[in-house]
Amino acid sequence: MSLVTLFAAIIATTAPMADRDIAAPGPQGPLKGSWTGPEGAKVPVVLIIPGSGPTDRDGNSPSGLKAASLRLLAEGLAAKGIASVRIDKRGMFASAGAIPDANKVTIDDYAADTRSWIAAIRAKTGAPCVWVLGHSEGGLVALDTAAAKPAGLCGVITVSTPGRRLGTVMRAQFHANPANAPILADADRMIDALEAGRTIPAASLTPPLPMIFADAVQPFLINSFSKDPAKLAAATAKPLLIVQGEADLQVTPEDARTLKAAQPKTRLVLLPGVNHVLKTVEGDSRGANLATYADPNLPIALGVVTAVADFVMGHPAQ
Repeated sequence: MSLVTLFAAIIATTAPMADRDIAAPGPQGPLKGSWTGPEGAKVPVVLIIPGSGPTDRDGNSPSGLKAASLRLLAEGLAAKGIASVRIDKRGMFASAGAIPDANKVTIDDYAADTRSWIAAIRAKTGAPCVWVLGHSEGGLVALDTAAAKPAGLCGVITVSTPGRRLGTVMRAQFHANPANAPILADADRMIDALEAGRTIPAASLTPPLPMIFADAVQPFLINSFSKDPAKLAAATAKPLLIVQGEADLQVTPEDARTLKAAQPKTRLVLLPGVNHVLKTVEGDSRGANLATYADPNLPIALGVVTAVADFVMGHPAQ
């Protein structure tokens, strides 16, 4: 090989790969996403499911979340020869045409869309199966997907995913902040109702609770509260990887250990100094930790990419 040819080969393998559009059938219109990385029937593919609320395919949201964690993860995987598809959820962003109202969804709906994505990716590539990676709430969707035992699922990867029911997590978060004392009674009343499958008019709650428990999202929360991540993990027969940062302000290492205990065959990776948006933080400053949520230029923690890539490459497609 000549020096010119060698140099061209190096450039080809190190230059960032541009995203390509990809779609899957949705309920009333297409679901949209981005393909990053190489293509081919033998290339492993990871489907990346974003977290809660209006979070887009990059892991960002209009509420100020700009860490671009999922885009950075996709780029990191591509550099290791792994393709990924990251998606906009039904009713949101480029997938807005899939349903008229983005609030009229459930975890079950998102799991159905995940199955649609698996089928679409396999049809496009000829791959025997697809890995499903969920970040935060997306991990619950991934586990719920696996529980249905869909065809073409390689395995599941949860990243920063609670191991407890959502109601338990929210109750603990409210009670952890002393400043919430004036709203705790209403917060507990609301969570109790949702756990029992009942709604409460948001206007009857102490501010700012009406914003958190808006009438439109309460049916979604009822469905979410009914899901037990540990039980779903226990029912997962496919390979399962649990990745959890030890500096996460929203999900704890104990959550990850709960998932691991439910399914002992899983692999658990705890990453020191890594927070909820998969960035490395120094020290224990809450302010410094939260500042990373708005910094897309801060690299993703290398340990996250390494853990996912090693797991995928270590399990041949079946």
